[in-house]
Amino acid sequence: MAGTPFGVVHLDVPPVTSGLAVGALVAGIVSILVSVLVICFGVAGQSWTGVWAAGAFTVLGVLTGVGAIVAGLLARRQIARPVPPPGVRFTGRGLAMAGVSCGGVGLGLSLLGLALALVISLS
Repeated sequence: MAGTPFGVVHLDVPPVTSGLAVGALVAGIVSILVSVLVICFGVAGQSWTGVWAAGAFTVLGVLTGVGAIVAGLLARRQIARPVPPPGVRFTGRGLAMAGVSCGGVGLGLSLLGLALALVISLS
């Protein structure tokens, strides 16, 4: 305040990478890796055993893919939220988008791998 012995100080808080964004990217990568496992079980197992194994891993791939998408969208919301000066700003917009896209790819590949396993076992 001008003319008084008091002053207001706002400490500069450095931006922090969003934990949700990092978690979304990790879950998306895990979803892609599990979907590759689903495809391997679907192609290698030419009986119903391979289809059951692919189905079990498909559930895991779908859950991690959906988790990555949800966490990435929540991270984008957290990053875009305006924060007053003494608050913590979050960064990691690219990580969040990569998590959403990896989660979507893993989700799609898991379902595609299960469909491939069913087609191979029926033919």
